[in-house]
This record gives sequence, structure tokens and C-alpha cells, in this order.
Amino acid sequence: MRCASLIDTHLRLGLPGDCAFCLGRPVPGESWCEACLEALPWNRLACANCAEPLPGTVSEQPSRCGRCMVTPLSFRHAHVPLRYEDDMTRLIQQFKFFASPRAGHLLLRLFQHSLPPAFERQITTQRPQALISVPLHPTRARERGFDQAHWLAKRLGHRLGLPCLTAKRLRETPSQRGLKRQARLENLKHAFTIKAPLPPCVALVDDVMTTGATFEALAAACHEAGAEEVHVWALARTPMG
Repeated sequence: MRCASLIDTHLRLGLPGDCAFCLGRPVPGESWCEACLEALPWNRLACANCAEPLPGTVSEQPSRCGRCMVTPLSFRHAHVPLRYEDDMTRLIQQFKFFASPRAGHLLLRLFQHSLPPAFERQITTQRPQALISVPLHPTRARERGFDQAHWLAKRLGHRLGLPCLTAKRLRETPSQRGLKRQARLENLKHAFTIKAPLPPCVALVDDVMTTGATFEALAAACHEAGAEEVHVWALARTPMG
């Protein structure tokens, strides 16, 4: 972990100092300017359970979507600060498919920026005691050569002082593309396992959340391993339409 931290530090120092989006003057100490930060597709009004964007205005109190009111998911809360649209789509694709360190560190900073100040001071009741990345099947990991969820969880854990625990994907699941939420849930049932006893509260980490089916399957495995409360952390949410 110390070696990874040193590499990350040198990468940040070596990156250009302009706004990552418009190449203008950034906020001191950050990689964005105020205008570009505000223009990002923030997921401000979303379901508290699955983070699906909800209709309405930002002044309205976020609630649960209709699906989660009828059938709540196994995880209690999803913190997914942005929508998978526009600049976020391009940024996440650079990180996920091309292993861009600049894109990865910018995404980490945006996620940290979205956390409430009390979280970093460790006085919030929503602070997990460990992070667990959504695991790739070994075959998929070898093909891609990069596990983006593990990369995110390891570095978030280091920055927030949280341990990273490991889950195992038991089988390679068929493609989820084009499937509705219930079909995705069936597709992923019993797909994960966790051997180590878990602390009472954990957070699951991935880059993009689509329907929540993958997180639901992993959350079920976390409960079986002793977790009492499971949260979800992802960078961006794909609107379900």
C-alpha cells in the first residue's frame, strides 16, 4: 500500500495543473474550475436506496423510487453522486477501458468532494468500517488487464483510512446488457461469496451503477458473511429511463 501511495503522489504531482474539463484556471488544489464542477451531471435528486435519478427539483426531499418502495434492495443506501452522462461517460471510459491515471485520480477526487464534511471527520453514522470492491471474474480480469473497482476501493480506503476486504465472484455471468432489473437479479443470484467475517457496516465500491442488481447480489453475500448494514458507493448512475 505504501508503494501504491507513493506512485499516486508522483502521478498527481506530474499531472497538468489546468482544469481537466476546459483547460482553464482550476480551483487551487483541485483539478477543476468552479464552472465545470457545477456543470457536471450531478445526481442530486435520486432514490435513497438505488440512486436512480428521480423527477422533480433539487429543493425536494429525495425519497425512494417506486421499485424500491415495493421491493427494497438488500443494501440500505447508495451514494452515487453523478449520472453516467456527458463528461462523466467520457471520463469513466478513459479510466475503465484505457486505465488512464489522470481520469482515475480525477474520479476519486470528485467522489471525495461529494462526501459530506462530517464523513471525513469520522462523526457520521453512515461511515462504513470496510470497503469491498465488486469483483471481476478472473477470466474477465485477465482479458481487460485492469480491475477498476479494486483500483478505486484500494485508493479510497487509503485516503479515508478504511480497510479493503475481498469478495470472490464464483462464476462468469452472462451479459447484463438489455436485461431488466429482475432479469439481472436472477442472472447474478449466488454469484458472489465472502469468506472472512465482516464488520457490522461495509460499503461496496464500483465505477458505474446501472440497476443495482450486481450490488444486490454482493450485498446478499455480505449479509451472509455477517454484515448488518451494507451501503453502495459508485461514481455514476445510469438513468434507467
